[in-house]
Amino acid sequence: MRIADSAHRHDIADDDIRHALRNAVWHVTQDDVVIVIGPARNGARLEIGVHHPAEGPVVIHAMPVRCEFDPYM
Repeated sequence: MRIADSAHRHDIADDDIRHALRNAVWHVTQDDVVIVIGPARNGARLEIGVHHPAEGPVVIHAMPVRCEFDPYM
């Protein structure tokens, strides 16, 4: 899965993005993006936005989870 430059806006490391995706605990589809909630390597919850164009999935967003996307808050 490709990680776009836009996913680094909040300084989330690629390894943390991949870890959150591998260990996802929740997701929701919003328009044409899937928002995935999962833990960074240190356990902090992240929200990861994944777009699914024809050429394959690409991570376009990554940041600490906001209340609106965290069912556990």
